[in-house]
Amino acid sequence: MNAYAPILVLGALGAGFAIFSVVSATLIGPKRYNRAKLEAYECGIEPTPTPAGGGRFPIKYYLTAMLFIVFDIEIVFLYPWAVTFDALGIFGLVEMLIFVLTVFVAYAYVWRRGGLEWD
Repeated sequence: MNAYAPILVLGALGAGFAIFSVVSATLIGPKRYNRAKLEAYECGIEPTPTPAGGGRFPIKYYLTAMLFIVFDIEIVFLYPWAVTFDALGIFGLVEMLIFVLTVFVAYAYVWRRGGLEWD
């Protein structure tokens, strides 16, 4: 348990600071509400009413999000691999090359299908 004590103390300090910041901003901050402040802000454009079931988003938004997730996961795997590169040897190099090649094939497919073009 002694090994985890600094991590728990740091987590408690972080949570305490976050709670203190939110509460103090609510109590001390100015409270001048008006109609313009309470409206939704959409890049300076007047908000338009949405249909009852919600508006439909183009599929390109979802493709972009999925590409971000794929490359984010790739980076998550690349950092530990880079740290232990010497210990893994040639096996680790071949495995990472296969992984990067798989991600590159997915990227090339999306690029070829026009998923990166904003029409």
